[in-house]
Amino acid sequence: MASHYSIRLATEPDIETLVDFTLREAAEAERETLGIEQATTGVRGGFATPPLSTYWVAVAADASIVASTSIVKEWSNFHGGHYWWIQSLYILPDHRASGLVEDLIGHLAWVSRSAGALGLRLYVHSLNQRAIRAYSRCGFVEAPYSIMVLPSTGSGPGDDHGRST
Repeated sequence: MASHYSIRLATEPDIETLVDFTLREAAEAERETLGIEQATTGVRGGFATPPLSTYWVAVAADASIVASTSIVKEWSNFHGGHYWWIQSLYILPDHRASGLVEDLIGHLAWVSRSAGALGLRLYVHSLNQRAIRAYSRCGFVEAPYSIMVLPSTGSGPGDDHGRST
């Protein structure tokens, strides 16, 4: 099936949309309400020098941005290369069940392989069954790892209370 979307690297003019998608993703995926300043700081990190993440957006035929995804890289001293982690993935509700998640994952897989990445990884909140099913359809399997967190002792910015994002 031909896709009705194009996928491109996000640019700084997309930041407002990316922040909006970040707020929506946090609410839907982890039932967390983020502050707009916190989300803006997080998204802007992807456009810093050097960038902390890389964002892509999916654009519909009418030129509107309908989805976004981002990756962060993790160096492996075991294997001498980077693993690419899907840091975020959000699709507007009207564009879900359209094959767009497969398009986005396929794009990330192709770009990561082209860049010589060791593999594409992600974590997903255990309560987000819709996302788990979607990622499984795209070929992801459960890894033999558990995520463990050492929460900070403070209650200010950066205190994630054990949350994964």
